[in-house]
Amino acid sequence: MDITKLAAEPQLVKIELTNEELVKKYGEVIEFYTWDRQPLEEFMRIASAVEDESNVMIDVAKDFILDAEGNKVLTGKTTLPNDVLIQAINAVASRLGNL
Repeated sequence: MDITKLAAEPQLVKIELTNEELVKKYGEVIEFYTWDRQPLEEFMRIASAVEDESNVMIDVAKDFILDAEGNKVLTGKTTLPNDVLIQAINAVASRLGNL
């Protein structure tokens, strides 16, 4: 296959947090969006983060947890409950590992 057939602009994809505890607590599945592909620099930044670099993961999450229009959900003024944030970070990291 010609590699140019795989090259495309990033598209928003929906991620659903279906964790039973979250659904019970918040009353429904929580959804957010992220890009289906990332610039190499961003991919390498999250791939190189290790467990003791939680600051890096949180900073990366700010760029990866988006609303349906592609806007960042986590800003200087907004944040998520810790249980949701942890599940969202895990979902993004898991997705990146499968790309």
